[in-house]
Amino acid sequence: MLSMSDINTIKKLRNEKDLSINRIAEIMKIDWRTADKYADGAIEKPTIIKKKSGMMYEEKWGEIVGDWLFEDSREKKKHRRNNLQIFRQLQKMDFPGSYRTVCNFIAEWKANHSEETKDKGSERLLHPAGEAQLDFGIMQAVQEGKMLDIYLLILSYPFSNQAFYQPLPSENQECLLEGMKKLFDKSAGVPMAVRIDNMTTAVKKTREKNEEAVLTDEFLRFQLHHGFNTQVCNTASGNEKGHVERRVGYIRYTTSLAFLQ
Repeated sequence: MLSMSDINTIKKLRNEKDLSINRIAEIMKIDWRTADKYADGAIEKPTIIKKKSGMMYEEKWGEIVGDWLFEDSREKKKHRRNNLQIFRQLQKMDFPGSYRTVCNFIAEWKANHSEETKDKGSERLLHPAGEAQLDFGIMQAVQEGKMLDIYLLILSYPFSNQAFYQPLPSENQECLLEGMKKLFDKSAGVPMAVRIDNMTTAVKKTREKNEEAVLTDEFLRFQLHHGFNTQVCNTASGNEKGHVERRVGYIRYTTSLAFLQ
């Protein structure tokens, strides 16, 4: 039986990379029948969603601390806040918890984000008011004993640290545009600029450095109709829309999969 991490990798290769069963089997070094079985989301144990409990997960505090830790990871070590400094900043915001609660959360957060916070020499980006970031995140849920993918479209505003979410059945262009309309309604307005990655549902030609992105005709019409500008990230430059990616990571971090034995 494959581990849950292997199953998750197979699903991502199938759903996000759109790889063939044979190619997935080759990458994972498994039989094609096994790859075919798990690529369609089959699991051998019924699964339930188990949310982490406590004020750091059920209230705003964990999201605030997670943002601070991610921002600090881009700074030199001597400029990063320590646990006590973070705790004191939270107290100024009327945080009701204890220092131990904060320390436990920070330790767990760092253990789960060790790869994300590695220093890759990225510069910190400034985020003016009215600028938003957009991205899809894939969550897993269970319906009638089968694992399903839920596509979550996330619109975040780094300046105000707000984010809005819209679950969608797929990641195609129709869902993207319909999801964006619903997100504009939820945020009570249209941002002046939206930063996206090189998603094929919006970008016709992958953008390289110093090149202009070419948007699809449908997305361009949508942009002109709603009156916002589109900023397309450089290839393999997730830090350019790190705020929304942290939102995706935060949702996954606070929701874990528990298996019934």
